Amino acid sequence: MNSIYHFIIKPTDKRYDNTKSIGDKELIINSNIENHIFVSKKAVVVSIPSAYKTKIKTGDEVYIHHNIFRRWYDQKGKERDSSTYFKDDLYFCSPEQIYMYNSKPHLDYCFVKPVLSTNILDNIKEQPNVGIVKYTNDTLEALGITPGTLITFTPNSEFEFIIEGERLYCMKSNDIALTHEYQGNEKENNPSWAKSS
Repeated sequence: MNSIYHFIIKPTDKRYDNTKSIGDKELIINSNIENHIFVSKKAVVVSIPSAYKTKIKTGDEVYIHHNIFRRWYDQKGKERDSSTYFKDDLYFCSPEQIYMYNSKPHLDYCFVKPVLSTNILDNIKEQPNVGIVKYTNDTLEALGITPGTLITFTPNSEFEFIIEGERLYCMKSNDIALTHEYQGNEKENNPSWAKSS
């Protein structure tokens, strides 16, 4: 079973990541199906497109766009699957909707760690639009932007992901506007709730 232009994927665990384990109890932290923050972004590739070659293989773990598994209500209040739903917990996914596979950014995407603010008079916990590159790609590597590079990125270009207990921002290569000299006093902002999933 192959699609011509799309990957076919399934959720790694569930369609929604809306529970947290606290001791031996499980707490439901959201019951709204329309909130994109709690939609699972982790999937497994079931089949690859037949129209072109790709480095992504069947069985690879991928991080995807939140709208793939998202459900919604129509005008009559009836719960509906996303337009990408295929059948039996399987979904179509275009190449541009895959951000990472097997801990490698896909296409021109990269992942950045947010940085804590050093301004003690400000109530914002992290520096806006500043981060440390965690996962890079070939285009950025050619420009000398490697893991650990301190960068500034354009406003509203980032998507939040929790990857292996670490809070990261996903963005495209051309969303990186500046690189900075790493001072050594920059601290990553990885809140405790990100590690508890």
